[in-house]
Amino acid sequence: MPLPSDKPRLQTLCLRKPRATDGSDIWALVKRCAPLDVNSMYCNLVQAEHFRDTCVVAERDGRVVGWVSGHMIPTEDALFVWQVAVCPSARGLGLGKKMLLELLERDACDGATALKTTITEDNEASWSLFRSVTRTVGGALDDMPHYESDRHFDGHHDTEHMVTIALPEAETVARAA
Repeated sequence: MPLPSDKPRLQTLCLRKPRATDGSDIWALVKRCAPLDVNSMYCNLVQAEHFRDTCVVAERDGRVVGWVSGHMIPTEDALFVWQVAVCPSARGLGLGKKMLLELLERDACDGATALKTTITEDNEASWSLFRSVTRTVGGALDDMPHYESDRHFDGHHDTEHMVTIALPEAETVARAA
């Protein structure tokens, strides 16, 4: 019979608002999550501090294993999700979806009638994630080319499709989370 100290330690997952001190850990996580664009460490620090109410950090045993960055679009009742990053060791657990549903429950997202993000045509993991969120919350998904390769990226990046999920009433979203 194994001794109690021989048992593997249980891993705990915590979803929380980020802190400025998470900036470098978030940056390192995004670097490990191709095909995500790596922003500057300073950008992630500012996101973690200034937009903490609309961002989520997932920690497992004190290590950052997930990140969602987002903000409310100033001229719309819409939450824009910039990036969803999940550490390779934490994939397959539905963590991306859990973080997005957590975010939709936040007071800062009250009044959001849509969740928006941009996705390149070939990013199957992101398409799958946002389709799954749409099914869970009972919304409707629409997409159209938005940031075009030649027009916006000077041909250096694939076209990003604006994905819009029309959100149902808040009570429906709460039941899904």
